[in-house]
Amino acid sequence: MGEIAGILAAVLSSALGGTSIGATRYLVDAIDPFAIGTFRFGLGFIFLLSIALLQGERWPARPDWLGVAGLGLLFFAVFPALFNASLIFTTAARGALALSTLPLMTMVVGAALGSEKLTARKTTGVLIAMVGVAIALVSGLASAPPGAWRGDLLMLGAAFCMALYSIWSKPLIRRSGAITFTIMAMGIGAVCLILISYLRGSLAPVAGFGPPQWIAAVYLGAIGSALTFYLWAFALVRTTPTLVAISVTVNPISASLVGAFLLKEPISLNLVAGIVTVLSGIWIATSSPAPKLIAKKL
Repeated sequence: MGEIAGILAAVLSSALGGTSIGATRYLVDAIDPFAIGTFRFGLGFIFLLSIALLQGERWPARPDWLGVAGLGLLFFAVFPALFNASLIFTTAARGALALSTLPLMTMVVGAALGSEKLTARKTTGVLIAMVGVAIALVSGLASAPPGAWRGDLLMLGAAFCMALYSIWSKPLIRRSGAITFTIMAMGIGAVCLILISYLRGSLAPVAGFGPPQWIAAVYLGAIGSALTFYLWAFALVRTTPTLVAISVTVNPISASLVGAFLLKEPISLNLVAGIVTVLSGIWIATSSPAPKLIAKKL
């Protein structure tokens, strides 16, 4: 039951991550990516800290502080910088497909570091889920601006950062807790983004925010950051990094569904086929093979 809860939490985390793309797209015309990251992780830190103080959660021990800080910089500062920069050069569809290599990357890196075994069933499920993402985004993959390969490489770098975070953070989360670990790591990343935003003057346009911009910013902090990354950490404690990472293939699917619902974009046959393929890949990777029946000799 614990592993099932972890997988469901990871899928929900990725689905919520997909919905936050809409809020990010709304804010990107008002403030730059560093300011968006400041709101997302700064508000997320405040929300999670409030919950942790009310619940009296156990905090990471002093020997783990350096590791938590390093992972915070990796995931909450370097990752969003690479992610946002990649979309300057490539399309959202190509970026989403590049990010969907995360489970494959996590599986290979995890096997290389000895954190989990590389199995044929997991590999098959991961590849099928990646094919599902490609099917869903096929119309957006055909068109690409000049030099899109630079954005693709940056997104692959972002996926690699996320793979390392998923593998290296698991033992630290076990020793403290999902909320407190995420708070400390997110806080480190938020401080870096706040300093960069301050030095660049990125927060100046906030004075002109109206209710819609504030709603989008608060949504990113509460749902797109606090809840999304808490669920990710919760999942890492209960199952393997690869099975958590495969849920990221749900992210572009949920983003497409949000676009269809809010922006009245048509739901294509490719999207439906992609959803079915992604879910099939996740099921194959996360389910156990049927036990073999051994005939007893009389």
